[in-house]
Amino acid sequence: MTLLDVNGVRLIVHARGVGPALLLLHGFTGSSATWTPHLAAFEGFTTVAVDLLGHGGSDTPSTPSRYRMERCVDDLTSLLDSLEIERAAVLGYSMGGRIALQFALGAPDRLWALVLESASPGIEDVAEREDRVLSDNALANEIERDGVAAFADRWQTLPLFASQDRLPAAVREELRRQRLRNSPVGLANSLRGAGAGVAEPVLNRLGEIRIPTLLIAGALDQKYVALARKMDEALPCARLHIVPEAGHTTHLEQPDAFDSVVREFLRAYVGAGERKEATPCP
Repeated sequence: MTLLDVNGVRLIVHARGVGPALLLLHGFTGSSATWTPHLAAFEGFTTVAVDLLGHGGSDTPSTPSRYRMERCVDDLTSLLDSLEIERAAVLGYSMGGRIALQFALGAPDRLWALVLESASPGIEDVAEREDRVLSDNALANEIERDGVAAFADRWQTLPLFASQDRLPAAVREELRRQRLRNSPVGLANSLRGAGAGVAEPVLNRLGEIRIPTLLIAGALDQKYVALARKMDEALPCARLHIVPEAGHTTHLEQPDAFDSVVREFLRAYVGAGERKEATPCP
């Protein structure tokens, strides 16, 4: 574990292995621990798992604007610079997928491949986006008022995570422990500064992403299957994989299938991670 000073904040980073770099971005309420069970599957890569701002052991600034997507892209770029990594494949889950998309658009020369699990290109409808900002701000206030434990209990009951009820009790308990390691201020300001309603939607910009891209969604998560299909149509170099018997957290619900498809995809383009020039579309 390394505590890196990045643009005035400190981020927890776990880097291990050798080979082309793979940057791992967790979802909201997660941490770098999300990826620990999967690291063995990514042997042959230098894996870089980070606690995103406001999560895990990383800093929790009191100013929501510090969490905005453009600041996050700057932080990830500086993080790679600190580790002397010129280019990386980026794997992002849910919120981490939205960040990965912004990273691919904001710093395209730093990526050689992109993996998006249960990700969204943003909310296109203006009214819906405004409603989401209001609901996220209300949720942020609840987190600060009631604490992380009460929030985690409510968060787990969302229909989005219903398929997790089939997981073993030990797996669900470990997921809850990960969530409880977060601070109220960090989670609240992450919602206020980087929530789904705050960032501009990027569906109409996906044609700019001309690197190999893998889209993963769980078959039981119909909303994100539909979003993945829309992105598949818009991305020039995309491959879509729907995981059977999985919901929003495919990496948790079907870990072997998830690891297999990600590993196969990355190995197909591993040479690109060792070159300095941009990866062409396949």
